[in-house]
Amino acid sequence: MFLHSVNLGNLAFYVFMVFMATLGLWDVFFGFEENKCSMSYMFEYPEYQKIELPKKLAKRYPAYELYLYGEGSYAQEHKILPLTGIPVLFLPGNAGSYKQVRSIGSIALRKAEDIDFKYHFDFFSVNFNEELVALYGGSLQKQTKFVHECIKTILKLYKGQEFAPKSVTIIGHSMGGLVARALLTLKNFKQDLINLLITQATPHVAPVMPLDRFITDFYMTVNNYWILNARHINLTTLSVAGGFRDYQVRSGLTFLPKLSHHTSALSVVSSAVPKTWVSTDHLSIVWCKQLQLTTVRAFFDLIDADTKQITQNSKKKLSVLNHHFIRHPAKHFEENPAIISDLTATSMWVPVKVSKWTYVAYNESDKIYFTFPLANHRKIHTHVYCQSTMLDTNSWIFGCINSTSMCRQGVDLSWKAELLPTIKFLMLRLQDYPSLSHLVVYVPSIHGSKFVVDCEFFKKEKRSIQLPVTHLFSFGLSSRKVVLNTSGLYYNIELLNFGQIYQAFKINVVSKCSAVKEEITSIYKLHIPWSYEDSLTIAQAPSSTEISLKLHIAQPENDSHVALLKMYTSSDCRYEVTIRTSFSQILGQVIA
Repeated sequence: MFLHSVNLGNLAFYVFMVFMATLGLWDVFFGFEENKCSMSYMFEYPEYQKIELPKKLAKRYPAYELYLYGEGSYAQEHKILPLTGIPVLFLPGNAGSYKQVRSIGSIALRKAEDIDFKYHFDFFSVNFNEELVALYGGSLQKQTKFVHECIKTILKLYKGQEFAPKSVTIIGHSMGGLVARALLTLKNFKQDLINLLITQATPHVAPVMPLDRFITDFYMTVNNYWILNARHINLTTLSVAGGFRDYQVRSGLTFLPKLSHHTSALSVVSSAVPKTWVSTDHLSIVWCKQLQLTTVRAFFDLIDADTKQITQNSKKKLSVLNHHFIRHPAKHFEENPAIISDLTATSMWVPVKVSKWTYVAYNESDKIYFTFPLANHRKIHTHVYCQSTMLDTNSWIFGCINSTSMCRQGVDLSWKAELLPTIKFLMLRLQDYPSLSHLVVYVPSIHGSKFVVDCEFFKKEKRSIQLPVTHLFSFGLSSRKVVLNTSGLYYNIELLNFGQIYQAFKINVVSKCSAVKEEITSIYKLHIPWSYEDSLTIAQAPSSTEISLKLHIAQPENDSHVALLKMYTSSDCRYEVTIRTSFSQILGQVIA
Protein backbone atom coordinates (compact mmCIF):
# COMPACT_ATOMS: atom_id res chain seq x y z
CA MET A 1 0.00 0.00 0.00
CA PHE A 2 2.87 2.36 0.90
CA LEU A 3 4.70 1.57 -2.38
CA HIS A 4 1.49 2.14 -4.30
CA SER A 5 1.05 5.62 -2.78
CA VAL A 6 4.71 6.42 -3.46
CA ASN A 7 4.32 5.43 -7.10
CA LEU A 8 1.21 7.57 -7.41
CA GLY A 9 3.08 10.47 -5.85
CA ASN A 10 5.97 10.06 -8.30
CA LEU A 11 3.55 9.84 -11.20
CA ALA A 12 1.75 13.00 -10.10
CA PHE A 13 5.10 14.77 -9.77
CA TYR A 14 6.21 13.71 -13.26
CA VAL A 15 2.85 14.70 -14.77
CA PHE A 16 3.15 18.10 -13.08
CA MET A 17 6.69 18.60 -14.39
CA VAL A 18 5.65 17.62 -17.92
CA PHE A 19 2.76 20.07 -17.70
CA MET A 20 5.10 22.86 -16.55
CA ALA A 21 7.57 22.09 -19.34
CA THR A 22 4.77 22.02 -21.93
CA LEU A 23 3.47 25.36 -20.67
CA GLY A 24 6.97 26.86 -20.93
CA LEU A 25 7.59 25.42 -24.40
CA TRP A 26 4.25 26.76 -25.62
CA ASP A 27 5.28 30.23 -24.47
CA VAL A 28 8.68 29.95 -26.22
CA PHE A 29 7.26 28.77 -29.55
CA PHE A 30 3.90 30.55 -29.65
CA GLY A 31 3.81 33.25 -26.94
CA PHE A 32 5.04 36.16 -29.04
CA GLU A 33 3.63 38.86 -31.28
CA GLU A 34 2.46 38.10 -34.81
CA ASN A 35 4.90 38.62 -37.67
CA LYS A 36 4.65 42.32 -38.55
CA CYS A 37 7.47 42.29 -41.10
CA SER A 38 6.56 43.36 -44.60
CA MET A 39 7.83 41.08 -47.36
CA SER A 40 10.54 42.51 -49.62
CA TYR A 41 9.99 41.92 -53.34
CA MET A 42 12.23 42.02 -56.41
CA PHE A 43 11.19 44.35 -59.23
CA GLU A 44 13.10 42.33 -61.82
CA TYR A 45 14.11 38.70 -62.06
CA PRO A 46 17.01 37.99 -59.65
CA GLU A 47 20.19 36.52 -61.08
CA TYR A 48 23.20 35.03 -59.33
CA GLN A 49 26.39 35.29 -61.32
CA LYS A 50 28.95 32.70 -60.27
CA ILE A 51 32.36 34.27 -59.74
CA GLU A 52 35.19 32.20 -61.18
CA LEU A 53 37.67 31.36 -58.44
CA PRO A 54 41.37 30.51 -58.96
CA LYS A 55 41.77 26.84 -59.84
CA LYS A 56 43.77 26.05 -56.71
CA LEU A 57 41.12 27.66 -54.55
CA ALA A 58 38.25 25.87 -56.31
CA LYS A 59 40.10 22.57 -55.90
CA ARG A 60 40.75 23.20 -52.21
CA TYR A 61 37.10 24.09 -51.51
CA PRO A 62 35.07 22.10 -54.09
CA ALA A 63 31.79 22.42 -52.15
CA TYR A 64 31.89 26.22 -51.78
CA GLU A 65 31.12 28.98 -54.32
CA LEU A 66 30.98 32.76 -54.59
CA TYR A 67 28.13 34.60 -56.34
CA LEU A 68 27.33 38.17 -57.37
CA TYR A 69 23.70 39.27 -57.09
CA GLY A 70 21.95 41.25 -59.82
CA GLU A 71 18.58 41.97 -61.42
CA GLY A 72 17.58 42.57 -65.04
CA SER A 73 19.83 44.91 -67.02
CA TYR A 74 21.95 45.55 -63.94
CA ALA A 75 22.79 41.83 -63.82
CA GLN A 76 23.85 41.98 -67.47
CA GLU A 77 26.17 44.91 -66.77
CA HIS A 78 27.75 42.87 -63.97
CA LYS A 79 29.01 40.33 -66.46
CA ILE A 80 31.36 42.95 -67.89
CA LEU A 81 34.22 43.21 -65.43
CA PRO A 82 35.80 45.06 -63.67
CA LEU A 83 33.11 46.27 -61.28
CA THR A 84 32.63 49.87 -60.16
CA GLY A 85 30.47 49.75 -57.02
CA ILE A 86 30.93 49.22 -53.28
CA PRO A 87 31.39 45.55 -52.32
CA VAL A 88 29.21 43.90 -49.67
CA LEU A 89 29.63 40.21 -48.82
CA PHE A 90 26.73 38.19 -47.41
CA LEU A 91 27.48 35.06 -45.34
CA PRO A 92 24.56 32.67 -44.75
CA GLY A 93 24.23 30.72 -41.53
CA ASN A 94 23.37 27.18 -40.55
CA ALA A 95 21.73 25.47 -43.56
CA GLY A 96 21.41 28.93 -45.11
CA SER A 97 21.27 29.72 -48.81
CA TYR A 98 23.42 32.20 -50.71
CA LYS A 99 20.17 33.38 -52.32
CA GLN A 100 19.12 35.02 -49.03
CA VAL A 101 21.11 38.05 -50.18
CA ARG A 102 18.38 39.00 -52.65
CA SER A 103 16.23 41.07 -50.25
CA ILE A 104 18.87 43.56 -49.20
CA GLY A 105 20.50 43.43 -52.65
CA SER A 106 17.23 44.37 -54.37
CA ILE A 107 16.42 47.19 -51.93
CA ALA A 108 19.93 48.63 -52.31
CA LEU A 109 19.54 48.52 -56.11
CA ARG A 110 16.27 50.48 -55.93
CA LYS A 111 17.93 53.06 -53.66
CA ALA A 112 20.81 53.42 -56.15
CA GLU A 113 18.28 53.97 -58.95
CA ASP A 114 16.66 56.76 -56.91
CA ILE A 115 19.95 58.70 -56.92
CA ASP A 116 20.75 57.89 -60.58
CA PHE A 117 23.52 55.47 -59.58
CA LYS A 118 25.69 58.21 -58.10
CA TYR A 119 26.70 55.41 -55.74
CA HIS A 120 25.77 51.73 -55.88
CA PHE A 121 26.58 48.55 -54.00
CA ASP A 122 27.65 45.17 -55.39
CA PHE A 123 26.26 42.35 -53.28
CA PHE A 124 28.23 39.11 -53.18
CA SER A 125 27.12 35.95 -51.44
CA VAL A 126 28.93 32.77 -50.39
CA ASN A 127 27.45 29.35 -51.02
CA PHE A 128 28.42 27.13 -48.09
CA ASN A 129 26.42 24.25 -49.58
CA GLU A 130 23.84 24.72 -46.78
CA GLU A 131 26.10 23.00 -44.26
CA LEU A 132 24.65 22.32 -40.80
CA VAL A 133 27.39 24.12 -38.90
CA ALA A 134 25.19 24.70 -35.84
CA LEU A 135 24.99 20.93 -35.40
CA TYR A 136 28.52 19.99 -36.49
CA GLY A 137 31.25 22.56 -36.08
CA GLY A 138 33.95 20.78 -38.02
CA SER A 139 33.35 23.00 -41.10
CA LEU A 140 33.50 26.37 -39.36
CA GLN A 141 37.26 26.83 -39.69
CA LYS A 142 37.13 25.78 -43.34
CA GLN A 143 34.33 28.28 -44.01
CA THR A 144 36.36 31.04 -42.35
CA LYS A 145 39.41 30.39 -44.52
CA PHE A 146 37.26 30.29 -47.66
CA VAL A 147 35.69 33.66 -46.80
CA HIS A 148 39.18 35.14 -46.46
CA GLU A 149 39.99 33.96 -50.00
CA CYS A 150 36.64 35.32 -51.25
CA ILE A 151 37.43 38.80 -49.91
CA LYS A 152 40.74 38.85 -51.78
CA THR A 153 39.01 37.59 -54.93
CA ILE A 154 36.27 40.24 -54.67
CA LEU A 155 38.75 43.11 -54.34
CA LYS A 156 40.59 41.93 -57.46
CA LEU A 157 37.37 42.41 -59.46
CA TYR A 158 37.78 46.19 -59.02
CA LYS A 159 41.41 46.31 -60.06
CA GLY A 160 42.30 49.33 -62.18
CA GLN A 161 39.23 51.36 -61.23
CA GLU A 162 39.64 54.99 -60.13
CA PHE A 163 37.77 54.38 -56.88
CA ALA A 164 38.73 50.74 -56.31
CA PRO A 165 37.80 49.50 -52.82
CA LYS A 166 40.42 48.26 -50.39
CA SER A 167 37.96 46.55 -48.06
CA VAL A 168 34.49 44.98 -47.98
CA THR A 169 31.41 45.24 -45.78
CA ILE A 170 30.21 41.91 -44.38
CA ILE A 171 26.66 40.95 -43.44
CA GLY A 172 26.57 37.65 -41.55
CA HIS A 173 23.32 35.84 -40.82
CA SER A 174 23.27 33.50 -37.82
CA MET A 175 26.48 31.41 -37.79
CA GLY A 176 27.70 33.45 -40.78
CA GLY A 177 28.22 36.34 -38.36
CA LEU A 178 30.43 34.18 -36.16
CA VAL A 179 32.45 33.07 -39.20
CA ALA A 180 32.98 36.77 -40.02
CA ARG A 181 34.29 37.46 -36.53
CA ALA A 182 36.53 34.39 -36.79
CA LEU A 183 38.35 35.99 -39.74
CA LEU A 184 40.34 38.08 -37.28
CA THR A 185 41.76 34.92 -35.69
CA LEU A 186 43.39 33.76 -38.94
CA LYS A 187 47.17 34.08 -38.92
CA ASN A 188 47.56 36.05 -42.16
CA PHE A 189 44.31 38.02 -42.07
CA LYS A 190 44.51 41.81 -42.28
CA GLN A 191 41.81 43.55 -40.26
CA ASP A 192 41.73 46.40 -42.78
CA LEU A 193 40.05 44.09 -45.31
CA ILE A 194 36.72 44.60 -43.49
CA ASN A 195 35.33 48.13 -43.09
CA LEU A 196 32.08 47.17 -41.35
CA LEU A 197 30.51 44.01 -39.93
CA ILE A 198 26.77 43.61 -39.44
CA THR A 199 25.51 40.38 -37.93
CA GLN A 200 21.88 39.28 -37.95
CA ALA A 201 20.62 36.86 -35.28
CA THR A 202 24.16 35.61 -34.62
CA PRO A 203 24.70 33.73 -31.33
CA HIS A 204 27.95 35.48 -30.34
CA VAL A 205 28.04 34.55 -26.67
CA ALA A 206 27.73 30.77 -26.89
CA PRO A 207 26.43 28.06 -29.24
CA VAL A 208 22.70 27.38 -29.14
CA MET A 209 23.43 23.64 -29.01
CA PRO A 210 27.03 22.75 -28.04
CA LEU A 211 26.82 19.31 -29.61
CA ASP A 212 30.52 18.71 -30.31
CA ARG A 213 33.91 19.99 -29.24
CA PHE A 214 34.51 21.60 -32.66
CA ILE A 215 31.76 24.13 -31.98
CA THR A 216 32.80 24.85 -28.39
CA ASP A 217 36.49 25.14 -29.35
CA PHE A 218 35.62 27.48 -32.24
CA TYR A 219 33.57 29.72 -29.95
CA MET A 220 36.31 29.77 -27.34
CA THR A 221 38.93 30.71 -29.92
CA VAL A 222 36.84 33.53 -31.43
CA ASN A 223 35.57 35.06 -28.17
CA ASN A 224 38.93 34.81 -26.38
CA TYR A 225 40.63 36.52 -29.32
CA TRP A 226 38.13 39.39 -29.35
CA ILE A 227 38.41 39.86 -25.58
CA LEU A 228 42.21 39.64 -25.36
CA ASN A 229 42.79 41.83 -28.42
CA ALA A 230 39.97 44.32 -27.85
CA ARG A 231 42.38 47.27 -27.68
CA HIS A 232 43.67 46.48 -31.16
CA ILE A 233 40.34 45.64 -32.83
CA ASN A 234 39.06 48.69 -34.64
CA LEU A 235 36.34 46.91 -36.61
CA THR A 236 32.97 48.65 -36.32
CA THR A 237 30.48 45.88 -35.55
CA LEU A 238 26.69 45.91 -35.27
CA SER A 239 24.79 42.91 -33.94
CA VAL A 240 21.04 42.86 -34.61
CA ALA A 241 18.82 40.36 -32.78
CA GLY A 242 15.34 39.27 -33.75
CA GLY A 243 13.65 39.55 -30.36
CA PHE A 244 11.19 37.08 -28.89
CA ARG A 245 9.95 35.85 -32.27
CA ASP A 246 13.35 34.26 -32.82
CA TYR A 247 13.10 31.17 -30.62
CA GLN A 248 16.05 29.52 -32.43
CA VAL A 249 18.59 32.11 -31.26
CA ARG A 250 17.52 33.96 -28.15
CA SER A 251 18.51 37.60 -28.28
CA GLY A 252 20.59 37.38 -25.11
CA LEU A 253 23.11 35.29 -27.06
CA THR A 254 23.54 37.94 -29.76
CA PHE A 255 24.83 40.76 -27.58
CA LEU A 256 28.53 41.40 -28.07
CA PRO A 257 30.49 41.65 -24.81
CA LYS A 258 30.72 45.21 -23.49
CA LEU A 259 34.39 45.98 -23.04
CA SER A 260 35.38 49.38 -21.68
CA HIS A 261 38.20 49.69 -24.20
CA HIS A 262 36.22 48.40 -27.19
CA THR A 263 33.71 51.06 -28.16
CA SER A 264 33.21 50.10 -31.81
CA ALA A 265 30.51 47.49 -31.13
CA LEU A 266 26.75 47.97 -30.91
CA SER A 267 24.12 45.36 -30.09
CA VAL A 268 20.41 45.98 -30.59
CA VAL A 269 17.13 44.06 -30.81
CA SER A 270 15.11 44.67 -34.00
CA SER A 271 12.07 45.81 -31.98
CA ALA A 272 14.14 48.78 -30.76
CA VAL A 273 15.43 49.81 -34.21
CA PRO A 274 13.82 53.08 -35.40
CA LYS A 275 11.53 52.72 -38.44
CA THR A 276 11.64 48.94 -37.93
CA TRP A 277 10.03 48.46 -34.50
CA VAL A 278 9.17 44.79 -35.07
CA SER A 279 10.43 41.46 -33.78
CA THR A 280 11.71 39.05 -36.45
CA ASP A 281 12.05 35.29 -36.47
CA HIS A 282 15.34 33.61 -37.35
CA LEU A 283 14.74 33.60 -41.10
CA SER A 284 12.65 36.73 -41.61
CA ILE A 285 15.47 38.89 -40.24
CA VAL A 286 17.15 38.59 -43.67
CA TRP A 287 14.04 39.62 -45.65
CA CYS A 288 12.11 41.86 -43.23
CA LYS A 289 11.52 44.95 -45.37
CA GLN A 290 11.53 47.43 -42.48
CA LEU A 291 14.91 46.21 -41.22
CA GLN A 292 16.51 45.92 -44.65
CA LEU A 293 15.40 49.47 -45.51
CA THR A 294 17.06 50.72 -42.33
CA THR A 295 20.26 48.83 -43.16
CA VAL A 296 20.38 50.17 -46.72
CA ARG A 297 19.79 53.76 -45.56
CA ALA A 298 22.73 53.35 -43.20
CA PHE A 299 24.92 51.95 -46.01
CA PHE A 300 24.34 54.99 -48.21
CA ASP A 301 25.00 57.39 -45.31
CA LEU A 302 28.31 55.60 -44.68
CA ILE A 303 29.70 56.46 -48.12
CA ASP A 304 32.67 58.81 -48.26
CA ALA A 305 32.08 61.33 -51.07
CA ASP A 306 35.82 61.53 -51.83
CA THR A 307 36.60 57.81 -52.11
CA LYS A 308 33.08 56.73 -53.18
CA GLN A 309 33.49 53.80 -50.77
CA ILE A 310 32.49 53.11 -47.16
CA THR A 311 34.14 55.67 -44.90
CA GLN A 312 37.22 54.67 -42.91
CA ASN A 313 36.28 57.16 -40.19
CA SER A 314 35.29 55.05 -37.16
CA LYS A 315 33.56 57.97 -35.46
CA LYS A 316 31.34 58.59 -38.49
CA LYS A 317 30.51 54.89 -38.77
CA LEU A 318 29.30 54.78 -35.18
CA SER A 319 27.37 58.04 -35.65
CA VAL A 320 25.55 56.62 -38.68
CA LEU A 321 24.73 53.34 -36.92
CA ASN A 322 23.48 55.19 -33.83
CA HIS A 323 21.34 57.44 -36.05
CA HIS A 324 19.64 54.56 -37.89
CA PHE A 325 19.65 51.73 -35.34
CA ILE A 326 19.53 53.37 -31.90
CA ARG A 327 17.97 56.84 -31.86
CA HIS A 328 16.52 58.58 -34.91
CA PRO A 329 15.85 62.36 -34.62
CA ALA A 330 13.44 62.41 -37.60
CA LYS A 331 16.08 64.12 -39.73
CA HIS A 332 18.40 62.92 -42.47
CA PHE A 333 21.85 62.04 -41.20
CA GLU A 334 24.43 64.82 -41.27
CA GLU A 335 27.99 64.28 -40.14
CA ASN A 336 28.36 67.85 -38.87
CA PRO A 337 24.85 69.30 -38.52
CA ALA A 338 24.39 73.06 -38.25
CA ILE A 339 23.64 73.95 -34.65
CA ILE A 340 22.52 77.51 -35.40
CA SER A 341 19.70 78.04 -37.93
CA ASP A 342 18.40 81.20 -39.54
CA LEU A 343 14.79 82.00 -38.70
CA THR A 344 12.67 84.09 -41.07
CA ALA A 345 11.93 87.47 -39.51
CA THR A 346 9.18 88.22 -42.05
CA SER A 347 7.11 85.24 -40.93
CA MET A 348 4.34 85.48 -38.38
CA TRP A 349 5.56 85.30 -34.76
CA VAL A 350 2.96 84.29 -32.17
CA PRO A 351 3.75 84.37 -28.42
CA VAL A 352 2.36 81.52 -26.27
CA LYS A 353 2.30 81.98 -22.48
CA VAL A 354 0.18 79.01 -21.35
CA SER A 355 1.76 75.84 -19.94
CA LYS A 356 -0.24 73.54 -22.21
CA TRP A 357 -0.81 74.27 -25.89
CA THR A 358 -2.19 72.51 -28.97
CA TYR A 359 -2.25 73.74 -32.56
CA VAL A 360 -3.98 71.99 -35.45
CA ALA A 361 -2.37 72.98 -38.75
CA TYR A 362 -4.40 72.62 -41.92
CA ASN A 363 -3.86 74.39 -45.27
CA GLU A 364 -1.59 76.99 -43.70
CA SER A 365 -0.77 79.80 -46.12
CA ASP A 366 1.85 81.48 -43.91
CA LYS A 367 4.84 80.23 -41.98
CA ILE A 368 4.29 80.65 -38.26
CA TYR A 369 6.76 80.70 -35.38
CA PHE A 370 5.17 80.05 -31.99
CA THR A 371 7.37 81.39 -29.19
CA PHE A 372 7.30 80.17 -25.59
CA PRO A 373 9.06 82.51 -23.09
CA LEU A 374 10.86 80.29 -20.58
CA ALA A 375 11.57 82.65 -17.66
CA ASN A 376 8.26 82.12 -15.83
CA HIS A 377 8.11 78.41 -16.65
CA ARG A 378 11.51 77.81 -15.05
CA LYS A 379 10.07 78.95 -11.71
CA ILE A 380 7.34 76.30 -11.54
CA HIS A 381 8.23 73.58 -14.08
CA THR A 382 11.24 71.29 -14.64
CA HIS A 383 10.62 69.97 -18.16
CA VAL A 384 9.06 70.87 -21.48
CA TYR A 385 7.64 68.29 -23.88
CA CYS A 386 6.63 68.98 -27.51
CA GLN A 387 5.38 66.60 -30.17
CA SER A 388 4.32 66.83 -33.81
CA THR A 389 2.43 64.44 -36.05
CA MET A 390 4.19 65.88 -39.12
CA LEU A 391 6.90 63.31 -39.74
CA ASP A 392 8.95 65.16 -42.36
CA THR A 393 12.70 65.61 -41.89
CA ASN A 394 12.75 69.42 -41.67
CA SER A 395 13.79 71.27 -38.53
CA TRP A 396 10.77 72.18 -36.44
CA ILE A 397 11.83 73.30 -32.99
CA PHE A 398 14.44 75.87 -31.92
CA GLY A 399 15.74 77.81 -28.96
CA CYS A 400 16.33 81.57 -28.85
CA ILE A 401 19.22 82.92 -26.78
CA ASN A 402 18.66 86.14 -24.80
CA SER A 403 15.72 87.23 -26.95
CA THR A 404 12.75 89.40 -26.05
CA SER A 405 10.08 88.08 -28.43
CA MET A 406 11.72 86.86 -31.64
CA CYS A 407 15.18 85.97 -32.89
CA ARG A 408 16.83 85.91 -36.31
CA GLN A 409 18.91 82.87 -35.38
CA GLY A 410 18.04 79.94 -33.15
CA VAL A 411 19.62 76.82 -31.75
CA ASP A 412 18.27 73.90 -33.78
CA LEU A 413 16.85 71.56 -31.13
CA SER A 414 15.37 69.22 -33.76
CA TRP A 415 18.51 67.07 -33.58
CA LYS A 416 17.62 66.23 -29.98
CA ALA A 417 14.14 65.03 -30.97
CA GLU A 418 13.21 61.38 -31.34
CA LEU A 419 11.08 59.60 -33.93
CA LEU A 420 8.24 57.25 -33.00
CA PRO A 421 5.80 55.55 -35.41
CA THR A 422 3.16 58.32 -35.32
CA ILE A 423 4.94 61.30 -33.77
CA LYS A 424 8.29 62.99 -33.36
CA PHE A 425 8.89 64.51 -29.94
CA LEU A 426 11.36 66.55 -27.94
CA MET A 427 11.75 66.61 -24.17
CA LEU A 428 14.08 69.06 -22.47
CA ARG A 429 15.06 69.56 -18.85
CA LEU A 430 14.91 73.33 -18.51
CA GLN A 431 17.89 73.64 -16.17
CA ASP A 432 20.12 72.06 -18.85
CA TYR A 433 19.50 75.06 -21.14
CA PRO A 434 19.97 78.17 -18.95
CA SER A 435 20.95 80.38 -21.91
CA LEU A 436 17.66 79.82 -23.78
CA SER A 437 15.15 82.62 -23.32
CA HIS A 438 12.47 81.22 -25.66
CA LEU A 439 11.40 77.94 -27.17
CA VAL A 440 10.26 78.29 -30.80
CA VAL A 441 7.98 75.84 -32.64
CA TYR A 442 7.91 76.25 -36.41
CA VAL A 443 4.78 75.51 -38.46
CA PRO A 444 5.48 75.62 -42.23
CA SER A 445 3.02 76.70 -44.90
CA ILE A 446 1.24 73.57 -46.10
CA HIS A 447 -1.52 72.74 -48.55
CA GLY A 448 -3.87 69.79 -48.35
CA SER A 449 -2.32 68.12 -45.29
CA LYS A 450 -3.17 68.28 -41.63
CA PHE A 451 -1.02 67.77 -38.57
CA VAL A 452 -1.10 68.55 -34.86
CA VAL A 453 1.57 70.11 -32.65
CA ASP A 454 1.38 69.92 -28.84
CA CYS A 455 3.59 71.39 -26.11
CA GLU A 456 3.35 71.25 -22.33
CA PHE A 457 5.48 72.28 -19.36
CA PHE A 458 5.42 70.09 -16.26
CA LYS A 459 7.18 69.03 -13.07
CA LYS A 460 8.99 65.72 -13.44
CA GLU A 461 7.67 64.29 -10.17
CA LYS A 462 4.08 64.69 -11.37
CA ARG A 463 4.74 62.57 -14.48
CA SER A 464 6.96 59.88 -12.95
CA ILE A 465 5.03 57.17 -11.12
CA GLN A 466 6.57 54.19 -9.37
CA LEU A 467 5.01 50.76 -9.92
CA PRO A 468 6.68 47.86 -8.10
CA VAL A 469 6.30 44.59 -10.00
CA THR A 470 4.38 41.75 -8.39
CA HIS A 471 6.10 38.85 -6.63
CA LEU A 472 7.47 36.03 -8.74
CA PHE A 473 5.30 33.41 -7.03
CA SER A 474 2.05 35.34 -6.98
CA PHE A 475 1.09 33.26 -10.08
CA GLY A 476 -0.88 36.15 -11.53
CA LEU A 477 -3.44 36.01 -8.69
CA SER A 478 -2.51 39.45 -7.37
CA SER A 479 -1.83 42.69 -9.21
CA ARG A 480 -0.68 46.26 -8.72
CA LYS A 481 -2.26 49.28 -10.36
CA VAL A 482 -1.62 52.98 -10.93
CA VAL A 483 -4.19 55.47 -12.22
CA LEU A 484 -3.13 58.47 -14.30
CA ASN A 485 -5.82 61.05 -13.67
CA THR A 486 -4.06 64.13 -15.04
CA SER A 487 -4.40 65.19 -18.67
CA GLY A 488 -0.76 64.93 -19.67
CA LEU A 489 0.89 63.98 -22.95
CA TYR A 490 3.72 61.95 -21.42
CA TYR A 491 4.24 59.69 -18.39
CA ASN A 492 7.09 57.62 -17.01
CA ILE A 493 6.08 54.46 -15.15
CA GLU A 494 9.10 53.22 -13.16
CA LEU A 495 8.96 49.41 -12.98
CA LEU A 496 10.67 48.79 -9.66
CA ASN A 497 12.40 45.48 -8.77
CA PHE A 498 12.47 44.34 -12.39
CA GLY A 499 15.82 43.27 -13.79
CA GLN A 500 16.14 39.49 -14.01
CA ILE A 501 15.73 37.16 -16.98
CA TYR A 502 13.45 34.78 -15.08
CA GLN A 503 10.92 37.54 -14.33
CA ALA A 504 7.91 37.93 -16.63
CA PHE A 505 4.75 40.01 -16.34
CA LYS A 506 1.65 41.11 -18.17
CA ILE A 507 0.91 44.83 -18.21
CA ASN A 508 -2.61 45.94 -19.03
CA VAL A 509 -3.20 49.57 -20.04
CA VAL A 510 -6.82 50.73 -20.08
CA SER A 511 -7.56 54.09 -21.70
CA LYS A 512 -10.85 55.89 -21.16
CA CYS A 513 -11.50 58.95 -23.28
CA SER A 514 -13.97 61.79 -23.33
CA ALA A 515 -16.19 62.12 -26.38
CA VAL A 516 -13.88 62.74 -29.33
CA LYS A 517 -14.70 62.38 -33.00
CA GLU A 518 -11.22 61.62 -34.32
CA GLU A 519 -9.13 58.50 -33.72
CA ILE A 520 -6.70 58.82 -30.81
CA THR A 521 -3.37 57.00 -30.89
CA SER A 522 -1.32 56.20 -27.81
CA ILE A 523 2.20 54.72 -27.80
CA TYR A 524 3.56 52.59 -24.96
CA LYS A 525 7.31 52.07 -25.01
CA LEU A 526 9.12 49.61 -22.77
CA HIS A 527 12.54 51.15 -22.22
CA ILE A 528 15.36 49.00 -20.84
CA PRO A 529 18.20 51.43 -20.03
CA TRP A 530 20.99 48.86 -19.70
CA SER A 531 20.54 47.35 -23.21
CA TYR A 532 19.01 48.30 -26.55
CA GLU A 533 15.98 46.01 -26.38
CA ASP A 534 13.09 48.47 -26.22
CA SER A 535 9.72 47.54 -27.70
CA LEU A 536 6.73 49.61 -28.80
CA THR A 537 3.01 49.01 -28.60
CA ILE A 538 0.62 51.25 -30.53
CA ALA A 539 -2.95 51.42 -29.24
CA GLN A 540 -6.07 53.19 -30.44
CA ALA A 541 -7.87 54.81 -27.53
CA PRO A 542 -10.17 54.08 -25.84
CA SER A 543 -8.95 50.51 -25.48
CA SER A 544 -7.55 47.81 -23.23
CA THR A 545 -4.02 46.84 -24.31
CA GLU A 546 -1.91 43.95 -23.00
CA ILE A 547 1.89 44.19 -23.05
CA SER A 548 4.39 41.43 -22.23
CA LEU A 549 7.19 42.48 -19.90
CA LYS A 550 10.33 40.32 -19.97
CA LEU A 551 14.03 40.73 -20.63
CA HIS A 552 16.71 39.54 -23.02
CA ILE A 553 19.58 40.87 -20.90
CA ALA A 554 19.59 40.91 -17.09
CA GLN A 555 20.41 44.12 -15.27
CA PRO A 556 24.15 44.31 -14.47
CA GLU A 557 25.02 44.25 -10.77
CA ASN A 558 26.51 47.75 -10.77
CA ASP A 559 23.64 49.30 -12.75
CA SER A 560 21.13 51.37 -10.77
CA HIS A 561 18.81 52.32 -13.65
CA VAL A 562 15.14 51.40 -13.57
CA ALA A 563 13.16 49.85 -16.44
CA LEU A 564 10.48 52.24 -17.69
CA LEU A 565 7.13 52.12 -19.37
CA LYS A 566 7.12 55.39 -21.34
CA MET A 567 3.59 56.43 -22.24
CA TYR A 568 2.89 58.92 -25.03
CA THR A 569 -0.72 59.68 -24.35
CA SER A 570 -3.65 61.92 -25.21
CA SER A 571 -4.87 64.75 -22.99
CA ASP A 572 -8.42 63.65 -23.80
CA CYS A 573 -7.94 60.27 -22.10
CA ARG A 574 -7.30 58.84 -18.65
CA TYR A 575 -5.17 55.73 -18.18
CA GLU A 576 -4.97 52.81 -15.76
CA VAL A 577 -1.87 50.60 -15.71
CA THR A 578 -2.08 47.17 -14.07
CA ILE A 579 0.75 44.65 -13.70
CA ARG A 580 0.60 40.99 -12.72
CA THR A 581 3.01 38.05 -12.85
CA SER A 582 2.77 35.81 -15.92
CA PHE A 583 3.65 32.30 -14.78
CA SER A 584 3.60 30.77 -18.29
CA GLN A 585 6.05 33.39 -19.51
CA ILE A 586 8.31 32.76 -16.51
CA LEU A 587 8.46 29.09 -17.54
CA GLY A 588 9.20 30.17 -21.10
CA GLN A 589 12.05 32.42 -19.93
CA VAL A 590 13.53 29.60 -17.80
CA ILE A 591 13.33 27.03 -20.63
CA ALA A 592 14.74 29.42 -23.25
